[in-house]
Amino acid sequence: MRDMQDLKLVYYGDDFTGSTDCLEVLATNGLRTVLFLRIPDEKLIEERFPDAECIGIAGTSRAQARDEMSRELLPALEFLWGLPASLVHYKICSTFDSSPEVGSIGLVVDLVNEHFGHRVIPLLVGAPALKRYTVFANHFATVKDETFRLDRHPTMSRHPITPMDESDLRVLLSRQTSARIAHMDLFAQSGAWDAVRQRFDELVSKDPGVVLFDVLDDERLAVAGELIWSHSSAGNRFVIGSSGIEYALASYWRKNRRGPVPGAFANQSVGPKQTLVLSGSCSPVTMNQIDFALKHGFHGVRLPISEVQGEEQRAAQAADKVIAEVLDAWGNGQSVVLFSALGPDDVVRDGPLDASGDDDSFRKSIGNRIGSWLGSLGRRIISKAHVERVVVAGGDTSGYAVSQMNILALQMKQAIEPGGPLCVAYSEDEDVDPLEIVLKGGQVGSDRFLLHVAEGTSAVPKG
Repeated sequence: MRDMQDLKLVYYGDDFTGSTDCLEVLATNGLRTVLFLRIPDEKLIEERFPDAECIGIAGTSRAQARDEMSRELLPALEFLWGLPASLVHYKICSTFDSSPEVGSIGLVVDLVNEHFGHRVIPLLVGAPALKRYTVFANHFATVKDETFRLDRHPTMSRHPITPMDESDLRVLLSRQTSARIAHMDLFAQSGAWDAVRQRFDELVSKDPGVVLFDVLDDERLAVAGELIWSHSSAGNRFVIGSSGIEYALASYWRKNRRGPVPGAFANQSVGPKQTLVLSGSCSPVTMNQIDFALKHGFHGVRLPISEVQGEEQRAAQAADKVIAEVLDAWGNGQSVVLFSALGPDDVVRDGPLDASGDDDSFRKSIGNRIGSWLGSLGRRIISKAHVERVVVAGGDTSGYAVSQMNILALQMKQAIEPGGPLCVAYSEDEDVDPLEIVLKGGQVGSDRFLLHVAEGTSAVPKG
């Protein structure tokens, strides 16, 4: 395999939408980045991506129980750990989606300590570009123009799988691991650099398992980026966080004129294309985006989710009916949204799924079943209608949906809005290669997001 000395950062994303978020930040800051949808082999990297500077692997650990997480994560982390990169990043959602039982971030802390002998893991969740902030260890997220504490967030406080009842990230993480959590607060990050570095070194010298960084603005983000980068130079390669990690490093590089130069993605237009949207999200943000799109020419088709696990013949008939409606609208020149819900109160409007068994297992399987069905339907529609541009919405469902599409890897093609880039998909399937695709998290984007994708225009600010 090639010498990979140019490799700067590698990461595993705990869901597919968040993985493209990292891809976007790295690519727009001039780093040649490829995101694989499974652990790649040497031949694939050498033949198709020989000049990669950053490598990601998109996963689904955010929606997995602990045993399933361990089975998926260890091979992926071992692969990434074996690459000669300065940093190995476990990418989490910027709203800290996790619990002791599902998507446990604490389990990742324990796995890394146990299998790689790594201690003192930086943890950074805030990302001002995404309107996510950590202040005195409490986490906040903005919806439209209002900023909510995590436990009062209109979506996260009611999330069907990982509802948040606490905003202090130290408390949330301490429910998931016995590792001691230190805190680099806003005051510790302020002032002369030598004093800031001394405070950080003092925290690290006490050998905590995790050091949590406050993040309020770009100034502190650059400070955190420099501390994390300098920490890695001493052999401390592992870091946990949102795409705030990549924003922090880029902020530090820009401020100190180090590292890559920003690329030319952010303000180009790739032009309009008829667009297929596959949405498994029950977020109010996605609901507003779908509503806006339907009012501006998109055709909406509701996924009959009561058929997801129904009798095989009935499910097949329902699928054929959905596809026929989509193809009819597509033939009329309309973009189409195929959706499972319009907001958190609309999850099972057309009839309940079979909830036999315990409620916890039922909730955990919803994303898998809906996502896989969306992906299967989407794959058939792509082939029949020769679709060239797709949006998959929903952090918990996107991985299962995209796994049905035979996609090997993604590279960024165009910034649309922060956190939701337009990518080009690589596949051995000629119907899919190349396919333009956006993987959009439930909380990402303005009301106009789906229109921006269909129009092929960037809403990323200049500069």
